Amino acid sequence: MKLHRLRLVNFRQHADTEIVFGDGLTGIIGPNGSGKTSLLEAIAWAIYGNVAARGDKDSIRNLRAKARAQVLVELEFSLGTHAYRVERGLNNAELYQDGAVVANSLKEVTARLQRVLGMTHAEFFNTYFTGQKELAVLADATRPERAAFLSRVLRHEHLTIAQERIRERRNALGHEVDGLETGLPPQAELEKERKAAEARLTDARKAATAATAERTKAQQGLAEEEPRWQQWVERRERTLSLHGDLRVAEQGVLVARQEFQRLDKELAEALSAREELRKLDAEVAPVSKLKAELVELDRLHREDAARREEQAKLTELTRNLHVLDRHIDDLADVEDALKRATTEARALVERLEAADKVATEQQAAWVREKEYAGTRRAELLKQYDEVKDQRDKIERLGPEGECPTCRRPLGSEHPAVLGVLDRQVQAIVDDGTYFRQRLEQLADAPPAVTQAEAARDALRDQARQASEREGTLRAQAGERARLQKERAGLAKRTEEIERRVAARASGYNAERHDAVRTELTKLEPVALAAATLKARADRAEALVGEAELAEKGLSAREEQVRQLGDAVKAEGFSEPKFAAARERHDRAAHALRAAELAVAETRGELVAAEGAVRETERRAVERAARERTIAERKIELRLHNELDRAFSDLRGDLNAAMRPEIGALASGFLADLTDGRYDEVDLDEDYRVVVLDEGVPKPVISGGEEDIANLVLRLAISQMIAERAGQPLSLLVLDEIFGSLDESRRQHVLALLRRLGDRFPQVILITHIEQVRDGLDRVIRVSYDATTGASVVRDDTATLGPPDASVAA
Repeated sequence: MKLHRLRLVNFRQHADTEIVFGDGLTGIIGPNGSGKTSLLEAIAWAIYGNVAARGDKDSIRNLRAKARAQVLVELEFSLGTHAYRVERGLNNAELYQDGAVVANSLKEVTARLQRVLGMTHAEFFNTYFTGQKELAVLADATRPERAAFLSRVLRHEHLTIAQERIRERRNALGHEVDGLETGLPPQAELEKERKAAEARLTDARKAATAATAERTKAQQGLAEEEPRWQQWVERRERTLSLHGDLRVAEQGVLVARQEFQRLDKELAEALSAREELRKLDAEVAPVSKLKAELVELDRLHREDAARREEQAKLTELTRNLHVLDRHIDDLADVEDALKRATTEARALVERLEAADKVATEQQAAWVREKEYAGTRRAELLKQYDEVKDQRDKIERLGPEGECPTCRRPLGSEHPAVLGVLDRQVQAIVDDGTYFRQRLEQLADAPPAVTQAEAARDALRDQARQASEREGTLRAQAGERARLQKERAGLAKRTEEIERRVAARASGYNAERHDAVRTELTKLEPVALAAATLKARADRAEALVGEAELAEKGLSAREEQVRQLGDAVKAEGFSEPKFAAARERHDRAAHALRAAELAVAETRGELVAAEGAVRETERRAVERAARERTIAERKIELRLHNELDRAFSDLRGDLNAAMRPEIGALASGFLADLTDGRYDEVDLDEDYRVVVLDEGVPKPVISGGEEDIANLVLRLAISQMIAERAGQPLSLLVLDEIFGSLDESRRQHVLALLRRLGDRFPQVILITHIEQVRDGLDRVIRVSYDATTGASVVRDDTATLGPPDASVAA
């Protein structure tokens, strides 16, 4: 991995910082709290997200930045043959590979970069990033933790993962074999079940043969009885049918006799009515003439009543026409008045729209100014709370406390920082007072707004009154048109009624009408009697023919009754004989049903017995297949046991080889750093670093010597990773590792790092010690500006002198 460029916007105390990295030894130098370590944190945050940040997500934003100001870290680096650029903010992230976007969300970018680097955040920083506080990571860990760490960074954990999967499969195979053996049925039990099933099948076949023979015998008996039974059924049906016909025929004889008697009686009554009718002819002769005259008088009476009704309508229509004429004359000037009112209303509407526009603009300007003053005062209150809280916190911490922004002691700058914050507080208070007074001034509407609204309201009342006048006149104009239309309809209707009155017939005589009604009333009983007698007399001739036909029908029905009685006797049907035949047939049918039921039962038993035989055969086949499966699983189980032992041996061999290799690399680094005073270190069985003095473990070492021992161990681990990686890992970052080293050993460390240039061509040193700058290829200066509250980064490479000969060697 090789870094190219880093940019920070509103990240911690960095407002806008950009660094371009290069090859060789690069030093990031500055006092404590200036923001050096924040650069490393930004690199980690760009790659791994919030898990790599100190504190929570909200603490990342620069305290002096606005609440919604952008927080951004851009990191450009290369790995292998690919170039990457990651841009991460608080809520979004994008990853570019060779110029193309390959991920565009927080989780996706983090996961993609972790796959590319092949390490988690902790693994990456414990291997390639080394600080003074982290030099003793292995020394402070337990033996299992040290062994696990080395296995993880050297990729031995893949063996552990593979072995765990082998053990999982081995355990699963063991449980599977136990389950298969537990469910395996005994061979003797299967043989016993097979013999019992075969015996049951033999018995079922014998029973089925006997039941089939019994059913055949029952079928023969029913076949012999069935024709005789059918004959009796048919005879009974014929007899019942003849009895029904006989009853119908007897009923027909009774009805025909009654009909003949009725017709004979009606014939006698018709002949008597004919005689009485001849006696009444003289009395009913005038009735026809009087009825014709009554019809004509009724028609003339209706015409006379209709004429009087229409004349009354004409009178009412004439009166209504006079009323409509008066109303129409009263509304004669309404059209001109409507035109004048419409023009006036339109003019008032235009004036009202203009006045409303002016009032709306005045109101909007007042509201905007009031909202702006309220918004600014709320922002100032919030800003006052933030600055006051920051000022009180700095005053409470004192000169020796850490700055909340940059985490460094303020020292002599404490009063100046408090002065800056006091001036900011006073400026905020002054602005807040102004905007509070402005809000009080804007609480009530200004005169321009009230005057514009008053003018608008006056015009609105005038426009409403004009609109009401226009509506009234428009309604009157519509009323005049409706009255004119109504008058034309009444005039037309009057003409139609006058024509109908002229066409009505005249000559009605009420006295003659009453006389004719009286005369007809007197003759009505005689006319009714004559009509009744005439109806009876007219049926006499028809009744003679009907009586003759009725007499012939009666004779035919009596003959039919006699023939049906003879047919019933000829059938010879007897209920006792029919009951005996039915009993014989039922016995034969019952015997057949019993035989068929027995056949069904024996067949069911036969099917069950055959199924039992097949089940025993299936279980035997299944047992054989399960025995083969058990044998295969046992072979696989033995194979996984062998693989488990082989992986354990392989991991032990790798661990045994790893400790001497790390010790050899670390010994070379130690000899260079101590000018040959110590030239050998070793890792004991607990993976602890042991310094050897002429082959003998040195029991007591100083703090500086312990730091050197841990440093060479970390460098040895990084070199092993570089040698074993499929692509060169060119980055090495050392944070404050010179604190416990004297000047000579610092120069030895720099010389050692230069000799590692073929494996780690890009080394970044973070330190507050100025004396090491002459041994660096490039210097980046970091300082903190208390006035702006932000870190300042500049490139001081141009101020370097020629490299020290001892460092460059």
